[in-house]
Amino acid sequence: MKPLLAASLAVLSLFLISVASPGGPLQAQSPATPQTPAAGERQVAITIDDLPAASLSMSGTDVITMTSKLLATLQQQKVPAVGFVNEKKLYQKWGEVDDRIKALNMWLDSGFELGNHTYAHTSINVGLKDFEEDVVRGETVTRLLLAQHNMKMRYFRHPYLDTGRDLGTRRDAEAFLVARGYHIAPVTLDAWDWHFAAVYDDAKKRNDAAAQQEIVRAYLAHHAEMFAYEEKFSKELLGYEPKQVLLLHGNNLEAEHIGELIELLRQRGYSFITLGQALSEQAYSLPNTYIGEEGQGWIEQWALSLGKMPPPAPPFPAAIEARAKALRHTQP
Repeated sequence: MKPLLAASLAVLSLFLISVASPGGPLQAQSPATPQTPAAGERQVAITIDDLPAASLSMSGTDVITMTSKLLATLQQQKVPAVGFVNEKKLYQKWGEVDDRIKALNMWLDSGFELGNHTYAHTSINVGLKDFEEDVVRGETVTRLLLAQHNMKMRYFRHPYLDTGRDLGTRRDAEAFLVARGYHIAPVTLDAWDWHFAAVYDDAKKRNDAAAQQEIVRAYLAHHAEMFAYEEKFSKELLGYEPKQVLLLHGNNLEAEHIGELIELLRQRGYSFITLGQALSEQAYSLPNTYIGEEGQGWIEQWALSLGKMPPPAPPFPAAIEARAKALRHTQP
């Protein structure tokens, strides 16, 4: 979930769009609402972006090692997942293409599913034509690998969760994706694991075990805060907690500590479902007219579509943010 820097403008623009529509202003309506899930009845689907690996500095061997650890934990914990691929990353280093393709095959050999995240992690905000071309280009290898496993490409995830600056572009992109056989993968839980991951990798390179432990504690604590925030907000907005979709990324932090995150979710009463099962949730059929410069999670999009301002989200840990900023300044 990105900061709501332009939320006020988004609400105003959505109101003007709705007033101009034949049906008049969008009314704040929610679907028929089942009871709030009791302990053990919350449900979540796990999705993991930026495959074969989020980090551009990992070697092909490192990618395979990271993938093996990540998938082993998911299998041991019996947690289904969909991984979303940026095929440009297959060609990060020409001598390692086979290793990176092998990492994708490991997902499928392990019984998981792959989806499209565009070829080069291209936002729809670069322009619809360029976006559509990048979607098609991002299918080439993944479709072939899926076919070899008697599977089809079913899911697409918007890079940066950007869905368009104007409603026409959003609807045109949705029609394009549907025509190519995609279901758009929403996100309702997102605690910016990628931001922790860069700092974790730095501590790992320095063999700083204490720093790694500190980062993991902050990562788990912030996820718990974000889970509580979205659970409460969704209940206030919809009247109940929907089947959630969690956004994570393919990185060392997840490979080595996703088991602790899974345990945290279980402690909060979650069971794990497939993305397809999550999309059967009635909330994902709600009218969604969110437009904006910045992508948002789907609970925030539903709220803004209704002209409602989301409450302030828990702040990202300042110490991690400061370290991430320092790393960016030291990188060539």
